[in-house]
Amino acid sequence: MTTKLEATLARLDARRREWVAVGVQERASLLQACVATTLRAAPEWVDLVCHAKGIDPASQAVGEAWLSGPMTTIRTLRVTAESLRQGAAPRPRAIRRRNDQSIVTVTPQSRLESLSMGGLVGEIWLEPGAAPTQGALYRGDQSAQVGGLALVLGAGNISAIAAKDIVYKLVADNEVVILKMHPVTTYLTATFQRAFAPLIEAGYLAICEGDAEIGAFLCNHQLVTSIHLTGADRTFDAIVWGGDLEEQARRKAAADPLVAKPVTAELGCVTPVIVVPGKWTARELAFQAASVAGMVTHNASFNCTAAKTVLTAKGWPQREQFLDALRQQLRQAPPRQAYYPGAQQRYEQFLNQYPAAEVLGARPEGSVPWTLLPDVEANREEYALSHEAFCGVIADVAVEGEGAAEFLAAAVRCANEEIWGSLSCNLLVDPRTAKRLGGGLEDAIAGLCYGGIAVNTWSSAIFSLATTTWGAFPGNTRDEIGSGVGLVGNAMFFDHPQKSVAYGAFMQWPKPPWWPRHRSLARLGPRWTEFEAYPSWARLPGFAVAAARG
Repeated sequence: MTTKLEATLARLDARRREWVAVGVQERASLLQACVATTLRAAPEWVDLVCHAKGIDPASQAVGEAWLSGPMTTIRTLRVTAESLRQGAAPRPRAIRRRNDQSIVTVTPQSRLESLSMGGLVGEIWLEPGAAPTQGALYRGDQSAQVGGLALVLGAGNISAIAAKDIVYKLVADNEVVILKMHPVTTYLTATFQRAFAPLIEAGYLAICEGDAEIGAFLCNHQLVTSIHLTGADRTFDAIVWGGDLEEQARRKAAADPLVAKPVTAELGCVTPVIVVPGKWTARELAFQAASVAGMVTHNASFNCTAAKTVLTAKGWPQREQFLDALRQQLRQAPPRQAYYPGAQQRYEQFLNQYPAAEVLGARPEGSVPWTLLPDVEANREEYALSHEAFCGVIADVAVEGEGAAEFLAAAVRCANEEIWGSLSCNLLVDPRTAKRLGGGLEDAIAGLCYGGIAVNTWSSAIFSLATTTWGAFPGNTRDEIGSGVGLVGNAMFFDHPQKSVAYGAFMQWPKPPWWPRHRSLARLGPRWTEFEAYPSWARLPGFAVAAARG
């Protein structure tokens, strides 16, 4: 096996200088060609995902496999290609200033996109003091660059993650790529090879399989110049510092990493949902409870963006109503197969820590039931706030605060200081309360130290947009890795991103595709995928009808 990999690495290494010389228009053409091949591979892709994850092919959950696989991949390829065609510096929809920080609107870029996204708005907040420049890689002398060979260690949960990582390493980091499929997703290897055939045939991408031993071989290979992974902080530490805690401590103390080459990573988060108190109608309570339930149940909760804590105001008169509505939504949500390794053991560990855990809904064999942990203290020592569940568990955390402004300030402190991770968070606020808060709402968004912040939507939207950035909030280090370092996405090539923010309507219509009982998701999935491949006004009605029937 390693002999074959040696040959693959040698072939890629021989093409890295050639890749550096490939201009933006040719790069755009290669990515656009992958749109067509990915669309052709999409039905097989979806069938394989459904089989592996135990999704009934007659259920609405099939649409989830479309949206979190081929659709997001195709959108990433297409919008990146469009940016490259504009010299890697397309003009953004708007740029505004907040104190010394530039905020760039990157989605929507057209009326058609606005309608297809249901009015969703995506922003990139740049580092304070940084100018809103774009495409630094492409402004310099390309001939002076030597390129590199990147190893991407693929994720095992969402099938579009590896695709997103590949595109970024190629066009933003200027490196040829070898993707090692995650052991959980090797069933997709041949499909990925067909989807990315234009890049593979050109010699700029290779895809392989293998266990941890193969992964270690690739990580330590002299031809590999950088590594990007999606996984857990434990995986990062094992790669960079060694396989056991004693070796890791010794190497950290001596500043002697096992792998010294650049390693970027997205490593998850105990994702919070901050519920700003207001006077909600019964319809609003039910809507937001369904939305949060979907943030838990989507992909059987094997998402780094899955809602893991819900922060409510201790004095909010509707607090118990909201939690009861969330319980009801989780009870009614269909159970899902716990396909990801270790889920049952992780779930039992949470039950051992929280004997008062509320098991909601059915638990057929092979599943982890949706479970609420009531009355968890807002304290970083709490197991639920310091360990990412990666199964269908969500913790209820009450935060002090009399009114919306006081609560919001306390919730931001709690999210930043008491909850592990800095990848993504969600904030729900009704428009009446938002109006009363005025600039205080944006102050709270500015104060949240997360790489992705979703306001009245789900942070997974930030991942899917591709124009926004995806990665932990800056500041983690190799020694204290947290939710990771580096980012992907950023299809418009902004030079100094800090974080991304997405805004949705409080009462979104059509219903969000992550709702656990969406009624037309199976139909919406392929139509949305086709629309993202070739967006047009002619394709919008069929897509919109499927969305509206949810």
